[in-house]
Amino acid sequence: MDIIFINDLRASTLIGIYPREKAMPQMVEISLQIGTSTASAGASDDIGDTIDYALVVERLRSELATRHFNLLERLAEYVATLLLEDFGATWVRVSIAKLGMMRGVQRVGVVIERGAAS
Repeated sequence: MDIIFINDLRASTLIGIYPREKAMPQMVEISLQIGTSTASAGASDDIGDTIDYALVVERLRSELATRHFNLLERLAEYVATLLLEDFGATWVRVSIAKLGMMRGVQRVGVVIERGAAS
């Protein structure tokens, strides 16, 4: 399996359980490792034979701009499912962090790994 990665993508979304978090979008930082075979794309040199990371970034920014998640865990599951089901990944590692949420802490977050259903 090969891995396409996207590191430190910043996107705005409504995330959190507190009233202020439900009213004001926050910036989250997302890093992805997307497992797929890149052999066909390596042979053909055609973007249609791989997962287009530009489309992944565009889709995530668009989706997150219109949604609310209470927990980072739910947001991570949403991103993983999107990559597995809509982009055909066979495995994903999703890391999502909130930035500057607590005094003296740069970021807090979760990392999950999921595989496609057999």
